[in-house]
Amino acid sequence: MTSRPHCHDLYTVDQVRALDRRAIDVLGIPGFELMQRAAVAAFAYLQRCWPKARRIGVYCGPGNNGGDGFLLAALALQSGWQVTLFALSGDARGDAASAKERFERAGGHVHRWDGQTAIPVADVHVDALYGTGLTRAPESVPASLIERLNASGEPILALDVPSGLNADTGQCPGVAIRAHATITFIAHKRGLHTGRAAEQVGEMELDTLTLPQALWQDTQPDATLLEAQAMPPRARHAHKGDNGHVLAIGGDVGTAGAIRLCGEAALRAGAGLVSVATRESNLIALNSARPELMAHAVDGPQALGSLLDRADVLALGPGLGQAAWGHALWLTALEAGKPLVLDADGLNLLAREPQRFTQAAILTPHPGEAARLLHSTASEVEADRFAAARALAGRYGAIVVLKGAGSLIADPDGRLAVCPWGNPGMATGGMGDVLTGIVAALLAQGCSPWQAACLGVGLHARAGDAAAALGERGLMASDLLMPLRRLLNGLDA
Repeated sequence: MTSRPHCHDLYTVDQVRALDRRAIDVLGIPGFELMQRAAVAAFAYLQRCWPKARRIGVYCGPGNNGGDGFLLAALALQSGWQVTLFALSGDARGDAASAKERFERAGGHVHRWDGQTAIPVADVHVDALYGTGLTRAPESVPASLIERLNASGEPILALDVPSGLNADTGQCPGVAIRAHATITFIAHKRGLHTGRAAEQVGEMELDTLTLPQALWQDTQPDATLLEAQAMPPRARHAHKGDNGHVLAIGGDVGTAGAIRLCGEAALRAGAGLVSVATRESNLIALNSARPELMAHAVDGPQALGSLLDRADVLALGPGLGQAAWGHALWLTALEAGKPLVLDADGLNLLAREPQRFTQAAILTPHPGEAARLLHSTASEVEADRFAAARALAGRYGAIVVLKGAGSLIADPDGRLAVCPWGNPGMATGGMGDVLTGIVAALLAQGCSPWQAACLGVGLHARAGDAAAALGERGLMASDLLMPLRRLLNGLDA
């Protein structure tokens, strides 16, 4: 993604349509001119991505997205390229009809896609079937084209949005183009950055079509992409008491690893002190593996009291369990009123006994936990991750991190950020425990809850990407700890 104006701003489909309409009605830029600019930008991007390409297949729908495709195809013909173009129908509308005529005047021939014809062999296929308006599954004839393009093994460039992907939610109600690259126009559509979009968009570039800054001045983005950040250097006279005391609570019988990962991540993320309240049977393992953790045997709420008094921030939930021991510690910890990060069984207990937080609280659910907290289903959460994250933050009065591809961070006022990093290798046990420790440590070091959540999610995902340099399969949660330390300090991982 290039560094351009608005490259970190995310908009809803309705907002982008309004921007497009404003460019035409207020700024006086004809719609066909915008279409020409999009085609020029897309053809230039295609040449940068595939400099040896000279044969393309172009696939156009009846709307403006198809118009972009017709004009790109005309540019390719004028450059001496071999172009095969299929249209979904013989009818194009409005500016798209003018674009079709220009392609034909350039010597192009429009083939009608009937669901039976073989697609051409091409250096690159250009997807201009559907734009931002599609929210349902593609019908059978275009679906067959999408399936053949995906199966071709040849590169695909998507114009604006990979066809079949919901540009608002990031979900695919049916088949969808798996693009190798996507060039999106005017503004980033929020759905291209979370959920299933990670599988569909490939490399992505935004082109604002040289529109003036005045276009965006009255439109607040719906969300923003996180930017890479680190913690500032410590004062030379700093001591451990200046960097906060995290108390990690959890690790029932058989889950010592979860609370160790959480505590060790808090140390690597810069907490001055980290205590662990856990089962007595875990002490030998914790003290042997990581003596910097101050591990304490806690058999019930009374034993937790003195540890809570000394702590600045609580990391509550990794390996906690939902039985009597975990439930009692959970209740006691919440009643202490300390700032906290709540994960795993801490969230499952909250779903059973809901409450709205008055202290600083950060919840870090995956979609299944989010569904329990909303009394919904994981599929309903994934159907609109933006709405789910905002609903959770509003219901519980907390900052919410909705984990997954394109993790979301939401606050009770509706502010929302999206994480652009991370990889499938991170879909393994213990990753959430590490995130909990990181966020708790940042909160203990003086970050606001919003800052701690955003910085913590970003560092966690970037560390995961650095650790995946050796391959995604086999990536373990503990592999994040050393790149985390470098990234936290502003060093290359």
